[in-house]
Amino acid sequence: MNNIKPAASNSATQPKRNWIWIIVLLLVIVVGYSYFSRSSSGNKDSAAGAAGSNGAKKPGGFGDGKPMPVVTALAKTDDINVYLNGLGAVTPLATATVKSRVDGEITHIYFKEGQTVKKGDLLVEIDPRPFKAAVAQAEGQLMHDQALLANAKIDLERYRTLLKEESIAAQQVDTQATLVAQYQGTVKVDEAMLDTAKLNLHYSKVTAPISGRAGLRQVDLGNVVHASDSTGIVIITQLKPMSVLFTLPEDTIPALMKQLQAGKKISVDAYDRAFVQKITTGALETVDNQIDPTTGMIKLKAIFSNDELSLFPSQFVNAKLLLETHHSVITAPSAAVQHGRTNTFAFVVGSDQSVSQRSIVTGIVQGDKTEIVSGLQNGDVVVIDGTDKLRDGSKVTVGGSTAPANGAPGQHKKS
Repeated sequence: MNNIKPAASNSATQPKRNWIWIIVLLLVIVVGYSYFSRSSSGNKDSAAGAAGSNGAKKPGGFGDGKPMPVVTALAKTDDINVYLNGLGAVTPLATATVKSRVDGEITHIYFKEGQTVKKGDLLVEIDPRPFKAAVAQAEGQLMHDQALLANAKIDLERYRTLLKEESIAAQQVDTQATLVAQYQGTVKVDEAMLDTAKLNLHYSKVTAPISGRAGLRQVDLGNVVHASDSTGIVIITQLKPMSVLFTLPEDTIPALMKQLQAGKKISVDAYDRAFVQKITTGALETVDNQIDPTTGMIKLKAIFSNDELSLFPSQFVNAKLLLETHHSVITAPSAAVQHGRTNTFAFVVGSDQSVSQRSIVTGIVQGDKTEIVSGLQNGDVVVIDGTDKLRDGSKVTVGGSTAPANGAPGQHKKS
C-alpha cells in the first residue's frame, strides 16, 4: 500500500507541469510575434521616409518641408571703382656714386653711413697740400709770363716810335709785335693752368652731388683714392620723392590713354608683395612710348612723396591704378553672384520668404562687391550664404541678418 500512494501522486502532478510548459510556450510566441510586428512596421516607416527623401522635394526647402536657413544682404546703389593691377619695383628718381675727381689720401670723413645728406654737403676731404702747391706754382708762372708780356709791349711801343723817325727797320717792329702775341698766348696758358690747379684744390673736398640717403662707405680714413676708381666713395640714393615702375597689359592702353588725354590725374596705390597691406598712395607720372613685344606689356611710372620712407629702392610692390569710377550703379556682394551653365544668376528673397532665381548681368568686380548691370534693383534682398541646396521657389529663413517684413527689406549686415 505504501508503494502505491507515491505512484498516484506522480500521476496527478504530471498534467499540471504540461500546462505550465504550454503557457510558457504561448507567452514566447506572443512576445515574438509582437517584436516581429514592430520591426516590420519600423522598416516600412524607414523605407517610406527614404522614399520620401529621394523623391521630389517640396518648395519649402528640406525633404521634411522645413525652410532652409540662409544669410542675405541688400543690393544697393553705390559707386564702384575700376582698377588696373600691375607688378612693379620701387625705383629712385636719382642715384649717384660719389667718386673722387683727384688722386690723394683721405684725411677727413664728414658723413655717417645711412645719414641723410643734402646737395653740396661736405662728405670727404682729400689731402689738399699737393693741390695748394700746384696753385702757388701756377700763380708764379703766370706772374713771370705776365712780366715778360709787359716788357715786350713796352719795347713794341718804343720800336714803333723809332720807326716813325726812320731810325729802325720795319722788320724789327713786326718781330716785336709777334713776340708780344707769343707772350699773350703764354699768359693765357698760365691762366688756364692756374684755374686747373684751383679746380683740383676744390675737388679735394668731395661734396654730395644730390640730396638723399648715404649708403655704406666704400673707403676708410687714410685710404688713397684715385679718379679712375670704379667703386667710388659712397652711393647716395634719393628717397623723397620716390617712383615705382610697373607694367600693364597692352589691352589697357586705350582706356588709360583716354583718361590721360582728358587731363585726369590718375591715382596709384602701392601694396606689399602679398597684395594685402596698402603702403602708400601716389599718382601716375607717365607712360612709356612703346610696348615690349616679347611680353605684350607697357611700362608706367608713378610718383610717391614717400614722406614716411615706406618705399625702399628695389622693393617689390603691387601697383593698383584707379582708372575710373562708375557712379550710382547697382551693386551686390560678390558672394551673391552664382554661375550656371548658361547664365549668371542670384537668388532673391521675396516677401513670402521664398527665393526666386533671377538672371543677372555683372560688370566690374571690386573686392567683395560686384556691379550689377541688369537683373537686380536697389533694395533687392539677395542670398549670400546657403545657396548650395536652393531651388527656384524654396522657402528660407534668414539668419545673420534681419529678414524683410511685410515685403519691405530690413536692415542687413554688411557682407
